[in-house]
Amino acid sequence: MPQTKIVLIGAGSVSFGTGTLCDLFGARDHLQGSIIALVDINPEAMETMAAVAQRLNAATGKPFTIQATTDRREALPGAEFVIIAVAVQRNERWRLDFQIPLRHGVKQVLGENGGPGGLFHCMRNIPIILDICRDIEELCPEALVLNFTNPEGRICLAATRYTDLQFVGLCHGIGMAQTAWGRVLDLPPEEIDLQAAGLNHFTWVLDARHRDTGEDLYPAFREKLAQKGLEEVRLSPQYAFGIKLSRYLMETYGLWPSCSDDHVGEYLSYAWEYCGLEGYDFEAANAGAEELWSRLRRWAADEEPVDELLEHRSGERAVPIVVGVLENTHQYELAVNVPNAGFIPNLPEWAIVEVPATVDATGVHGVNVGPLPEPIAAMCRTQIAVQDRAIDAAVHGDRKAALQALLLDPVVNSISQAEAILEEMLEVHKDFLPQFSW
Repeated sequence: MPQTKIVLIGAGSVSFGTGTLCDLFGARDHLQGSIIALVDINPEAMETMAAVAQRLNAATGKPFTIQATTDRREALPGAEFVIIAVAVQRNERWRLDFQIPLRHGVKQVLGENGGPGGLFHCMRNIPIILDICRDIEELCPEALVLNFTNPEGRICLAATRYTDLQFVGLCHGIGMAQTAWGRVLDLPPEEIDLQAAGLNHFTWVLDARHRDTGEDLYPAFREKLAQKGLEEVRLSPQYAFGIKLSRYLMETYGLWPSCSDDHVGEYLSYAWEYCGLEGYDFEAANAGAEELWSRLRRWAADEEPVDELLEHRSGERAVPIVVGVLENTHQYELAVNVPNAGFIPNLPEWAIVEVPATVDATGVHGVNVGPLPEPIAAMCRTQIAVQDRAIDAAVHGDRKAALQALLLDPVVNSISQAEAILEEMLEVHKDFLPQFSW
C-alpha cells in the first residue's frame, strides 16, 4: 500500500486524541506504512499523546511513522487526510455561554450548538478553523478534511463558504440514535439500520429497518416506547439522556429526532419544559477527563500495559472513512455533514445538512433522501437562517449580524434580552473574539 499521511489537529484532546489513536491502530492492517502526524498547541498534552502513540506503535510492530509537533504548518505538507477537533477553553467558556444567557432569562437547555451559547461558541471557533483551512489550502490543498469541532453545522458552513476544500463534518449522533432505539427495542444497536436526515444534532429518522431482515422497526418502536412511558433510555452506566422531548416530537411531527433531548432541545423554545435548565454536567466531565489523563500519563510512562487501548474503538467514523477512500470501498455512511446540493430538496442548497453518504476513492458523497416533512423542514430552515447570520458575525466581526442571529433564534424572546446578552458576552469573551473591533 502506498504511504499515506494523516494529520490529527487537536491530537492533545483527551477524548479525540485517545479515541482516534485507538481507531488508527485498530485499522493498522489497512494503513500499514502510513505517517501519523499529531498536532497540538499544548506541548505537554502533545508530548503525552505522542508517547502513548509510540508505545502503541511498538506494541504492534511499528506499522506507522509517528510524528508530533506544535506547529501544524510543519505537519501539513503531503497530508492526504486532515482530521480536526479543536476548541478554545472548551468547558470554561461553555459554562459562561450557558450561565450568562440563563441569567438574562434565556431558557436554553445546553448552550453548546444553539441559542446564544451556540453563537458565541461558533464565533470563537470559526476563525481558528478558517486559519487552519488556509494553511491546508496552501500546503495540502487536495487533502480530505474531516471535522469534529462544534458547532458542527456552523463550522462546516464557514469552511465550505470561504474555502475550496473538501470539508466534511462528522458526529456520533446517529450512533446515539441507534443506541436509543436498541434500548427501546431490546436489540443490539448494530442490528438497527437508520436513515436519518436534517441538521447536525437536529436530524430526523426517516426510516428504520432491521439490518438482517429488512423489517420496518418504526411500528414496534412506537409500541414499545409507549409501554416504557417517559422513563430514561440509558446509553451506558455513566450517561443517560431523557426521551421526553424526543417522544413528544415524534408524536407531534411523526419522526424520531436525534441525537438526544438536550442536543435537539437547543433549537426549540419550549425544550426546557422537558429537559430542565440544569445544563451540562461540567464537574463530571472534568473529573472524567482528568481520570483519563492520569491513565494516559501512566501509558506514556510505560507504567501500564496498552492492551486496553489496542482493543478500544471510539465509534467515530473518521478512520473508517479514511480507509474507505484509500481502498475505494464504496461504503455507506449513516451520517455526514456536507453542503446540501439538493440532497434535501426543501432546504437551501447551500446549507449544511446531515445526510447519509457513500465513500469512494474520490471522497465523501451525500445521498439524496428526498424532502423532509414540511413542519420539520420549517424548523430546520429557521436554524439555517440563524447559522447564516452567525457565520457573518464570526468571520467579519459583525455585531449587527450577531444581533440578527440572536433575534432569529427561537430561544431568545426579547430585544432588550438579545442586546444585553450580546454586549455582556462580547465583553466576557473579548480576548477570544479578535475579529470584533473594540
